[in-house]
Order: sequence, then C-alpha cells, then structure tokens
Amino acid sequence: MDSLIQIIFRSIEMGGIYSLAAFGITLIFRSSNMTNFAQGSMAMFNAYISYILMKSLGFSTPLAALFGVIISLVIGGVNYLTIIKKAENASSVAKQIITMGLIILLTGLAPIIFGTDPVYFPTILPNKTFTVLGSAITYNGLFNIGVSVILVTVLFLLLKYTRFGLGIRMTASDKETAMLMGVRTDMVTLFAWAIAGAFGLISAIMIAPMSGVQPNMMNTIQIAALISCVLGGLNKFWGPIVAAYIFAIGRNVLLLYVSSTWGEQILYVLIILIINLRPQGLFGRKEIKKV
Repeated sequence: MDSLIQIIFRSIEMGGIYSLAAFGITLIFRSSNMTNFAQGSMAMFNAYISYILMKSLGFSTPLAALFGVIISLVIGGVNYLTIIKKAENASSVAKQIITMGLIILLTGLAPIIFGTDPVYFPTILPNKTFTVLGSAITYNGLFNIGVSVILVTVLFLLLKYTRFGLGIRMTASDKETAMLMGVRTDMVTLFAWAIAGAFGLISAIMIAPMSGVQPNMMNTIQIAALISCVLGGLNKFWGPIVAAYIFAIGRNVLLLYVSSTWGEQILYVLIILIINLRPQGLFGRKEIKKV
C-alpha cells in the first residue's frame, strides 16, 4: 500500500512535468504546423543560464527560476523570429529537420560553454517529507504538482477566454482564414514559441535537483512529451496533457508490479497498439477530407 501511494504521487508529479513539455510542443504544432524536436534541448540550455544566474549573481533558486523563465520567453521568441520564421515557406518536414539541427547545435555548445560536469539546482522548498497513510511524500514533489497544474490551468483559461487564446485557436484551425479575419498570426506564433520555451524551462528546473543540469538531462522528458502528444492527439490542446499523466502512471505501475526490466518495453508496445487502432490519438478527432 505504501509503495502504491508513493508510485501514484510520483506518477502525478512526473505527469505534471511531462504535461508542461507536451503543452509546449502542442502549442508550437498548432500554431506553426510543425513538431519542435528541440524543445528539450532548448530547456536544457535555458536551465544552464538559470544556474549561472543563481551561482554567479547570487540569486536565490526561486529568483533564478523567475529570471530564467523571462529569458526563456525571450529566447523562444528569438528562435522563432531568427530561424523558424525565415523558413516559413519551407515544408513541415524541413522545419522539423531544422529543429533537429538545433538539438545538435545546443547539445554540442552546452559542454563547451558550461563544462561537462552536471550541476545541481537546490530544491525550491526544503527537502523534507510528510506522511500520507504511512508513505513519505516530499514537499518539493507536492510543489511541482501544484505548479504544473496551476500553469496548465491558467494557460487553458487564456486559450478559452482571451483574445490571445482565440487567436491561437483560430490559427490552429486555419491559418489562412485567421489572417483574413485580421488575426496577427505571426504574433500568435511568436507568443506560442515564447510560452513553449518558458514551459520547457520550468519542466527542466523541476527535474534538475534529481538529474542535474547536463546536456542530456531532458532526453527522457522530451521522449515522454512526444509520446504524450501522439497518444493524446495533437488536434486538441488538452489531449496530450491527459495522456502525459496516463503515460507516467502506466510506466510506473508496470515497472513496479509487472517487471522492472520489461515494464517500460511493455508500455511502448501497448502505445504502439493504441496508435495503430487510433492514429488520431486517444482524444483526437479523425479528420475528414472534403472533396
């Protein structure tokens, strides 16, 4: 029972981290019609910048995280303006290859600029625990859950009730029609890239006390986020979010109760079967082509 409660708690925490990265990928996909494979690498690079703010300038962890988020917003927007926007007439595949190039660039530059040894963020809250039904739960884990839920909820409210959200939804549905109706699609896409950059950094800061800040720190998160996007369906904003929690819970339960060796492989086989049965994802809608 103790193990089950800890697994559920840990799964919800990791599901929240996956959901932030997945939401960033979904925002970019819906606004730019492309998959940003460099989401994790961009988050890693921004995490290094936040660490430098903390160590070199003496910022506290929360203050370094706050300034890091602001810098990530700027860097995300600059990436769009200087790289992606210049290739707006290229095919979606070509744009995705560009993001793969960004992965190579950022993971190559990181050890040259920041060194090869992992550096560790302190946890934002004291590394203490409290007990729930005999299971030890960390305050920092609870904080991560709260932050991820609040951020995703706030962004959903922005998407539903603001002009910015309406612009993103219209751009996601039909960019040409949105432009004809006066939506500044370039600005919408710029903000989508900026928000995605910030969400990526927040997910990186959440795992940094455990994994350390190092060039490959976001590999697992990036893979989980991409799987969540495909599993949940990219044509609904909330689909990948729910799928992120399903993936996290399924992975941990299989590892604990089925096989610590084969649990993850079994999960991937199940996901492949689901995608074959529902190519549009668990929550996506099947697109009907009109002739």
